[in-house]
Amino acid sequence: MAASKSRSGVEVLAPFRQSVPVVFASPHSGKDYSEPFVRSSRLSPRQLRRSEDSFIDEIFAASPEFGAPLLRAHFPRAYVDPNRSAFELDPAMFTGPLPAYVTTVSPRIVAGLGTVPRVVANGEEIYHRKLEFDEIRQRIERHYVPYHQALVDLRDQTLSRFGIALVIDCHSMPSTGDGGRSRFAPGLADIVLGDCHGRSCHRHITDVAERICRDLGLSVARNKPYAGGYTTKHYGKPRTGVHALQIEINRSLYMDEVRIERGPGLATLTRQMRRFINAMTGIDFEALMGPSVRAAE
Repeated sequence: MAASKSRSGVEVLAPFRQSVPVVFASPHSGKDYSEPFVRSSRLSPRQLRRSEDSFIDEIFAASPEFGAPLLRAHFPRAYVDPNRSAFELDPAMFTGPLPAYVTTVSPRIVAGLGTVPRVVANGEEIYHRKLEFDEIRQRIERHYVPYHQALVDLRDQTLSRFGIALVIDCHSMPSTGDGGRSRFAPGLADIVLGDCHGRSCHRHITDVAERICRDLGLSVARNKPYAGGYTTKHYGKPRTGVHALQIEINRSLYMDEVRIERGPGLATLTRQMRRFINAMTGIDFEALMGPSVRAAE
């Protein structure tokens, strides 16, 4: 396995030779918190980590063994969220007006979860001061842009080589609304698969993902409550040969959500996701490219 890491905090864990048209991505597992960022926050480092998809990059680290690269961000989601559009910002966070090209109204902004979040996952405010736009512009250019350039490169290289590409965007979800330990919140599945209600990838791909998860003894929901974020919507264009599927894993399966620590279930889940990776990379992608098979879009 060959790995490359840049100063932007973006790393690709790549096989020596990519043998399958699948790319895994972990945008929210980064935990490199710089001292200036921590000082600018009113929260403790542990509180900031509540927004992380902790250990997801570890859970999917076997991807290169199956011929598929894994892209991961080392910068934290609380600092920059790459699963948003490039400039999706809350104007109330800034000292002055924002440029016209900035998106200032969206459900994510209202929730405080823009490209540079206002709050962590449980709703606590991150900053004790207003921000300068130039500071945030540099943050986005140095981290968000390289992340998506790496993802675009992987997508394009995969599409060029195989004629089809599947991006699997890997995430975790809190087991309860308050970040507690219980995995028995009403209606909460172990796994939520998001394909934008069939628009971001071929139905067969989602079917395979659901079937392998159920075979592993995991409960599965589709598109509820997570139908897919920016990456899934932006990259998933089946008619161009690019499919995107989001997977959300219930954190209570593998970690202590309060202490942000690995739990006793981590080893089991990692073995289960190894089988998931095997199933997803083993899809008959040539059949999906056939003229008689139409992508669901």
